[in-house]
Amino acid sequence: MADRKSRFSQSTLIDTTPLPESIPKVDEIGASSAPLLSAAYFIGARCQPFNDDFMKCKAEANGKGEIECLKEGRKVTRCAQSLLTDINKHCLEEFRRHWDCLENNNHQLWQCRAAERPLNQCVFANLKLEKTIPGTPEGSIPVHLRDRQIFANPGGLGFLSGGSPTAGAPPKQFKSSSSTQPA
Repeated sequence: MADRKSRFSQSTLIDTTPLPESIPKVDEIGASSAPLLSAAYFIGARCQPFNDDFMKCKAEANGKGEIECLKEGRKVTRCAQSLLTDINKHCLEEFRRHWDCLENNNHQLWQCRAAERPLNQCVFANLKLEKTIPGTPEGSIPVHLRDRQIFANPGGLGFLSGGSPTAGAPPKQFKSSSSTQPA
């Protein structure tokens, strides 16, 4: 079996074996899921060559990708770290507003389009990265650029100004059909 010692408790698995010297040390990103989701398309745009190398390595590793492709994986991590550092440096306020919205809206991107647009504009202006959604049919408007969203939360942060006839209005109160109170 393996010549490494592992300790397992109910909550943590720790592998105490040091990595080989040929694998460069990289700290973990240390971000929660909301900031990573907020920056995901920009990570994809900037780090695509590293991601492609990593995925190619995993495909060619015949099931041993986690071991054979550590170098490529570390390159992806370093690239993502550099992007997050740049976003924090140039677009911190917009970035925080967007990922805070995602955190408070169950990570639903469509709920946070109003906070997403200023972030996309700031990242494009400062880092020259543009959000592109893979698989968007050619000639159609990408979902994040549409003036009116199909899914929206009336009265919530998900509406864009002017994107809905009820934008900014308080949510409608719906009465059940069995209600006998006058409307």
